[in-house]
Amino acid sequence: MTHVPLVPRPAATVVLVRDTEPSLGAGLSVFLMRRHSGMEFAAGVMVFPGGGVDERDRNADLGAREAWAGPPPLWWAQRFGVNPDLAEALVCAAARETFEESGVLFAGPAADPNSIVRDASVYGESRAALADRTLSFADFLRREDLVLRSDLLRPWANWITPEAERTRRYDTYFFVGALPEGQRADGENTESDRADWMLPQDAIQDFAAGRSFLLPPTWTQLDALVGRTVADVLAVERKIVPIQPNLTYNGENWEIEFFDSDRYKRALSGGSHTWPQ
Repeated sequence: MTHVPLVPRPAATVVLVRDTEPSLGAGLSVFLMRRHSGMEFAAGVMVFPGGGVDERDRNADLGAREAWAGPPPLWWAQRFGVNPDLAEALVCAAARETFEESGVLFAGPAADPNSIVRDASVYGESRAALADRTLSFADFLRREDLVLRSDLLRPWANWITPEAERTRRYDTYFFVGALPEGQRADGENTESDRADWMLPQDAIQDFAAGRSFLLPPTWTQLDALVGRTVADVLAVERKIVPIQPNLTYNGENWEIEFFDSDRYKRALSGGSHTWPQ
């Protein structure tokens, strides 16, 4: 029987970064979470905050609600190669998912859109309501008189789940964003059992040693961040090119191919990993 690939669902992921202590001379660190073993998809995998675009994001209409500050949807559309409506939904999903999963909020008061929320923990009840889908991000911003700060994010990458994946597929747009001053990331959510700041090189080494698992998109973003500072990353203007790896089964194991798959597979085999089902 011919396998008909699933249609990939748009998703947004945020690579949350902060500078380490200058005395360490190690560049930036990245916020990573481990999906708990009970998850149906990518259980036990280390990930950045993020998730699928849903109807709350598509219907947010933040521009019309005057709840948007920073580069407009058209700017994002041009950089991601999508239409403005999807671009707005992706930025909304990026901000919403980051807040839901890590407690970090890319927003500022409507009365002073150039400032940033310093303590997002005061919105704990709203965060829980967003997570259980009883509140939309647009209504949260309106209720708290906040605006989404799209200028705190940067476009970073676009990866599409291989066609061979039969559980679910995503067309994932990666953003990068610096931890706002005064805020903290906590990883308190229902999808992960571990969360922490790590140096990109340490996360890569853990994977190579078999202490954790990284899917190719996460491994690739971490590899690109090694030795960089937050200022370096925010200054980069990346050309976003969609990447869709090829995943095949050779009768014993899954084999994945993408532009840097040889290095990835050496790390994969060195850690004696098996591909997550």
